[in-house]
Amino acid sequence: MFQVQRMSRLMVKTLREDPADAETLSHRLLVRAGYVRRNSAGVWSWLPLGRRVLENVSRVVREEMDAIGGQEVLLPALLAKEPYEASGRWSEYGDLLFRLRDRKGAEYLLGPTHEEVFTLLVKDQCTSYKDLPVILYQIQTKYRDEARPRSGVLRGREFQMKDSYSFDVTDEGLAEAYALHRAAYERIFTRLGLDFRICAAVSGAMGGSASEEFLAPAAAGEDTFAGCPGCGYAANTEAVTFPLVPVAGEVPALEEVATPATPTIGALAASLGVPASATLKNLLVKVDGEITAVGVPGDREVDLGKLAEQLAPAVVALVTEEDFALRPDLVRGYVGPQGLGKVPYLADPRVAPGTAWITGANRVDTHARNVVCGRDFVVDRYLDVVVVEAGDPCPACGGALVLDRAIEVGHIFQLGRKYADTFRLDVLGRDGKPVRVTMGSYGIGVSRLVAALAEQSADERGLCWPAAVAPADVHVVAAGKAVQTELALEVAGSLAGRGLRVLVDERAGVSPGVKFADAELIGVPWIVVAGRRAGEGVVELKDRRTGAREELPVVDAVARLAPGGPAVPAAGASGGGFAG
Repeated sequence: MFQVQRMSRLMVKTLREDPADAETLSHRLLVRAGYVRRNSAGVWSWLPLGRRVLENVSRVVREEMDAIGGQEVLLPALLAKEPYEASGRWSEYGDLLFRLRDRKGAEYLLGPTHEEVFTLLVKDQCTSYKDLPVILYQIQTKYRDEARPRSGVLRGREFQMKDSYSFDVTDEGLAEAYALHRAAYERIFTRLGLDFRICAAVSGAMGGSASEEFLAPAAAGEDTFAGCPGCGYAANTEAVTFPLVPVAGEVPALEEVATPATPTIGALAASLGVPASATLKNLLVKVDGEITAVGVPGDREVDLGKLAEQLAPAVVALVTEEDFALRPDLVRGYVGPQGLGKVPYLADPRVAPGTAWITGANRVDTHARNVVCGRDFVVDRYLDVVVVEAGDPCPACGGALVLDRAIEVGHIFQLGRKYADTFRLDVLGRDGKPVRVTMGSYGIGVSRLVAALAEQSADERGLCWPAAVAPADVHVVAAGKAVQTELALEVAGSLAGRGLRVLVDERAGVSPGVKFADAELIGVPWIVVAGRRAGEGVVELKDRRTGAREELPVVDAVARLAPGGPAVPAAGASGGGFAG
């Protein structure tokens, strides 16, 4: 049974103006509507309304995780250094880790993710193939020392996350656990009312093979994904790949050309009267300190994030003036792959064997034409490293790709045996011999989901929550007079008695206009107004999502909102909070 939450007793302070530091729609509205308040940079307090939404999201996540056989645990957030040092992530995470020492000098971290700890837990608890498969999960606070926390709860230093892990003795078992999670995630996001896309992704520092992201399209998104309207292909731009297609044909011999004052692609193309796409751009970077060249067509840019993901856990950085000073053989603005010596050469698949280019001649004011891949230079490793552009061919069907912004709300990985190898996670197999366990890792950003849902559902008047996550089912507003307040409390009690969660605004001394504006801002799906016809027992029913309004007798309004609900005594229009 549910109680009625009175606005007069609810800790909520709505704001008429946007906070000065708000950058995104969800940031502005969650603060204005009294759901969250900033504690410090990237750290947020969840107020009563926000906590209810967060718990509603968590409830749906728990129900679907339990449905696939997941077992909930709660592991510590304060973690010893040693397991993360063993996996290499103590250094790989770099400045993202919150590191600290105890009074005895032992080093710890605040957990950003828990693969290592879950692996050690299963190593301690599971000794035989009979103990597997198992899926463990938790909903817990995670910590990452973001350099520029922003966008409210979308990118914080402290955040709520559901992380789950599967443990199997066979690759087939891992594939099954991965499929179970994928289907569970689809159900979770569908139940929450989220518009989402499942996109191919790269594993990066997580390791493993198969990897997919669940993205919520939104203008505030920090991810860009590519989609094909023709075939439904979707992938994070960092995971978009293009085929390597060798080119056959005779090309004249390499020829050097004087090109004074042309250190840029634009200047070179203008000087020779050729399109930028005919030139070969060679970007110098350092990979774990080793100078490496990356070749892409001159009309494309290198996606440094994509490059870093594909080379992870290696650290990628641009070369500096000091690096050029130490390497006089590398001529800035005139680098060509045909004269790099022992410098590793990476290239985009568009730089395929047989393709001919205009590129640097490794001498100032000089370029070379007819430089053929495979004849005049060799690519050490092909990587998809260019910035994907709208209109690029779809890798699946060849159609034109469309780009969109999105918020990452979930990510699933087939980790394989990376962490099991690190910690020697073996169980006894059917034949009595040790078998190395294989793992999957699956995350959902619970607090990010709140922001993503706010971004997708809000309108010009405020938040507009999907029913599954809203802090109440109905928001009852008393326009102000005694008869209106009395009717509002009666309606609220009747609805609560039928199992609905009810927020009632019976505040004295608050104008009807402010109450109506707050109801729109807070964003509960249904608004009931006890207004001018309260004396007749008639209320106005408003659908917050569509704006449709209708005047109904109280009994009809209650029946409309709670059809077939049990006619039980209300748990108190005098109550101070929800219970159930």
